[in-house]
Amino acid sequence: MKTNARTEAEITMFDNYIIVYKFIQDLHFFVTGGDDENELILSAVLQGFFDSVALLLRMILETDANVIAGKVAVNSMDPAAPLSEQTISQALATAREHLTRTLFQ
Repeated sequence: MKTNARTEAEITMFDNYIIVYKFIQDLHFFVTGGDDENELILSAVLQGFFDSVALLLRMILETDANVIAGKVAVNSMDPAAPLSEQTISQALATAREHLTRTLFQ
């Protein structure tokens, strides 16, 4: 089936589940919910996660395993540091906070 999921999210039903999906490169992102869930909320969750991963993937410029492990390790850094200087867990926490603020506005 031809899909536009590379440019915008697609929504479909499968066995009483709503599935919202989007593709970036060779990664496929799916958010599922029950048939009583709001498709717009599921789409907002997917877009927030998608944007976060896109930001994190731009950080991958290092090939030295020790440097990568050091960046991924949880350590205490300034939470106001730029996204490129944050660890993966800190960047995901920042994205989660941003998504939460967006949903509750």
